[in-house]
Amino acid sequence: MATVASSKSITVTVNGTTYEREVPARKLLIHFLRDDLDLTGSHIGCDTGNCGACSVIVDGTLVKSCMMLAVQADGATIETVEGLAEDGELNELQRSFNEHHALQCGYCTPGMLMSATALLRANPSPSEQEIRKALQGNICRCTGYWNIIEAVKAVAK
Repeated sequence: MATVASSKSITVTVNGTTYEREVPARKLLIHFLRDDLDLTGSHIGCDTGNCGACSVIVDGTLVKSCMMLAVQADGATIETVEGLAEDGELNELQRSFNEHHALQCGYCTPGMLMSATALLRANPSPSEQEIRKALQGNICRCTGYWNIIEAVKAVAK
């Protein structure tokens, strides 16, 4: 009978900083980011991959971090909402969210920002329909989405 390791040493680079940690084999990436690395910008909303509040970028791909084990990220480069700011200042997309009133309670905002970041990297000039499709995996209960879409459109090239 094979045994399952109860923990594993992983190395990840998050927002440009490399970390090596021992993590339980079943720990979710969102809990690793929040609890082990104290990066609490990504939120835990549903734990089922439906709300998108925990979205991060792993090796260039948008991922819902409540659906990925931390051990699966071993060797990966991860970007969280904390890494979006440039030299301590909000980046263009973050400023646009502010200017377009694209947030109210702010709970979905980190996931929306990460989803929009992934979209704009892949497609710097998305149509409104492409923006809507890219954000469809994120639930917002406050804004009605209109201002979020307008904020992303404002930074599209």
